[in-house]
Amino acid sequence: MSRMDSVPTTHSRLPRRRVSDAVFFGTMSLLGGSYVLLIVAMLGADAYYTTPGHIRDALLKPEIQYAIRLTLVSCSISAILSIWVATPLGYLLSRYRFPGRWLVDTLIDIPIVLPPLVLGLSLLILFHLRFGDFRLEDWLRKDVGFPVTYAVPGVILAQFSVACAFAVRTMRSTFDEIDPRAEAVARTLGCSRWQAFFYVAFPQAWRGIVTALTIAWARSLGEFGPILVFAGATRGQTEVLSTTVFLELSVGNLEASVAVSLLMVAMAVIVLVVLRALHAEPRS
Repeated sequence: MSRMDSVPTTHSRLPRRRVSDAVFFGTMSLLGGSYVLLIVAMLGADAYYTTPGHIRDALLKPEIQYAIRLTLVSCSISAILSIWVATPLGYLLSRYRFPGRWLVDTLIDIPIVLPPLVLGLSLLILFHLRFGDFRLEDWLRKDVGFPVTYAVPGVILAQFSVACAFAVRTMRSTFDEIDPRAEAVARTLGCSRWQAFFYVAFPQAWRGIVTALTIAWARSLGEFGPILVFAGATRGQTEVLSTTVFLELSVGNLEASVAVSLLMVAMAVIVLVVLRALHAEPRS
């Protein structure tokens, strides 16, 4: 009798569990899907507002063509610079415990959490702050012939100052996932630290390097506040796509600003596709 009584009890729990699971997944989908729906609605509104003619007219404007070229060049340079800095810094933070490591780790996060306008203002103050008769911007302009503030190098530096922080975080996570024992074995076999890094750790980190490069490029693409404050938004000189949206809005040309926004969305989608392809599991 005990076995016979247990069967209906077990079966009676199944409908309750199914109802509970349905409520659970329904609630989660409703809460999470609301944000997804918001993103789709915003993109749909942009696409509905503009037309292929607006996009064509915007892309034919010499100012916007210049902004596209400068965006591609500046984002690429800032991303490459970010990798040059992020790879050794991420490796050191991952592998070694040195004095002040927690402070370095905290400082790297500041550009991520700092308001963009504050970051741009800090760069502006740094280059124009006087130390007696010396000012960094004056020295660069007169003695080096390499102006930074309100010039193209200022655009790259503003992008780099933010993008590098994301690249460092990516590279640190990459080296955290690589087993350090292979490097230790290489050193016991006579390799120096340089050789162990370049011949053991570095080849294993290629996927993380490409990911960090892609993230840094995408972050540079969306940078606006530091560029506006530190490099300005002069048409045909320091104008990139993010500042183009602002400039077109300031003159009431909403159609062109939406067209440029959609162009930036397309670039962002390409970046996301590359990231997804890098992290896709290889098929057996």
